[in-house]
Amino acid sequence: MRNLDWSAVVHALPFLWQGLQTSFVLVALAMAGGILLGTMIAVVRLSAPRPVAALAAGYVNGLRSIPLIMVIFWFYLLVPLFIGRPVGAFTSALIAFTLFEAAYYSEIMRAGINGISRGQMAAALAIGMTGMQAYRYVVLPQALRRMAPILLTQSIALFQDSSLVYVIGLHDFMTSIGIVANREARLIEFYLFAALVYFAICFSASRAVKRLQHRMVTA
Repeated sequence: MRNLDWSAVVHALPFLWQGLQTSFVLVALAMAGGILLGTMIAVVRLSAPRPVAALAAGYVNGLRSIPLIMVIFWFYLLVPLFIGRPVGAFTSALIAFTLFEAAYYSEIMRAGINGISRGQMAAALAIGMTGMQAYRYVVLPQALRRMAPILLTQSIALFQDSSLVYVIGLHDFMTSIGIVANREARLIEFYLFAALVYFAICFSASRAVKRLQHRMVTA
């Protein structure tokens, strides 16, 4: 450990910060899109006609049975074929993460919706709301609040999984680490630094989620 030279890491911090920013933006957008799409899928599975609900269930079960790294790689190759032009590594990764995480977010939201008393839906319908209005104004706000800690925990896992975008060459944090580590021939220092950064971010986020969960229980 005495032979480690951290000066190369210090000099590379601006470049690594750019990669970390890319990771943050990718995770934030995929989280927002995944929760939105996952909520829609959860509602479809619970209230749509059986054939449509079965299709939604097939989507969820299918994506949850495939490794994320394969989904990223497939979308990087398939999206340009469908639209007839390249879309770039970031857009491909965002689509892949959004669709993949939606499968997991949908199960979380489905559990949250099922945890809401059926009487609240009945009461909303009784005062003249449509089914969609009842979901929007009565059921979903409560389900989101109840499942917020689990949704955030899944988002921490999403941040960790974002390192997989190296397979399509997107310059996220881990890809930037690999580039500089190989250029400077300081693999140990850079990958130790990467581990510390991931630990600091994920540990801090986990503690924040626990505090949120405790606050919700005691509220």
